Amino acid sequence: MAKNGALIAMSGGVDSTVAAWIMAQNGYDCDGATMRLHTSGGDGENDARRAAEILGIPFHVFDFSDCFAKEVIEKFISAYREGRTPNPCVDCNRSIKFGVFLDKAREIGKDYLVTGHYVQVEYDKGAGRYILKKAAYSAKDQSYVLYSLTQDQLAHIIFPLGGFASKDETRAIAREAGLKNAEKGESQDICFVPDGDYVSFITKYTGSPPEKGRFVDTHGRDLGENNGIVSYTVGQRRGLGLAMPEPSYVLEIRPEDNTVIVGGDELLYSKTLIAKDINFIPISRLDAPLKAHVKIRYKQPEQAATVFQLDDNTMRIEFESPQRAITKGQAAVIYDGDIVIGGGTIV
Repeated sequence: MAKNGALIAMSGGVDSTVAAWIMAQNGYDCDGATMRLHTSGGDGENDARRAAEILGIPFHVFDFSDCFAKEVIEKFISAYREGRTPNPCVDCNRSIKFGVFLDKAREIGKDYLVTGHYVQVEYDKGAGRYILKKAAYSAKDQSYVLYSLTQDQLAHIIFPLGGFASKDETRAIAREAGLKNAEKGESQDICFVPDGDYVSFITKYTGSPPEKGRFVDTHGRDLGENNGIVSYTVGQRRGLGLAMPEPSYVLEIRPEDNTVIVGGDELLYSKTLIAKDINFIPISRLDAPLKAHVKIRYKQPEQAATVFQLDDNTMRIEFESPQRAITKGQAAVIYDGDIVIGGGTIV
């Protein structure tokens, strides 16, 4: 007799396919589905369809392209134009994968949405709350981009790969199950900018090239023309095209006049940030300062810090040691060991 229903988010890759296989093996009533976000199908959709056929489960394609354009692509472009460096994966997880996609799962009568993310969910009976934890396989841990998950979402999400010790374990299951995509490579970071040239993408999408501006130093001295603020991120050194006596880095991006301020590496360090759009997971709010560890970019090791909640939507984080290139638009994610306390967007 089948267990509860589960909708499996299938990209065509080995992770989501193995997640589907595990759920089917555990007796869940499974459907597979691909989200059509910014293209008309393609290899990923075809691979997902074939995987669903091998698994013997129904397959759907849901077109979320309009929502994706509004909630992810347009926010991505706006952030760069406003001097911030966005994290579109966070926006996609918040609004699309665990937003409208989870709504679709409920609409077709499924109790759970299942994905191939490497992260773990547990239920704390004492606190009566779900907890998000890092993956057992630290090299693939994706908890950083999932800090915005709510209690309602976590109650209806399953991550079957979170406890795996390595990606080799995932591929081994795929081979044993006879799944065709066992050796398929990793997907790129930003799905809608596959070549990584986000400036060209913004130009093509909007139909207008970036408006050029000026480079200035910390004293306001003009150093030459820049290619438009969307071309730069805080901490950047390469590609500035400046002939300077000392190495120069982007220190600040000023959208109001398209100015990029540059200076020495030592000026990139600071100990405090403010973040908004905050979300806490094992607790509803911080009633007192919290000593924890914080990541300010996906691949960065966590850093010791104290977190202060300022209001319902804002927190201040003070690091024990100065951090390099704290960047507006990126996520600040708080950890207590393997547990994700929450996070917010750096402003």
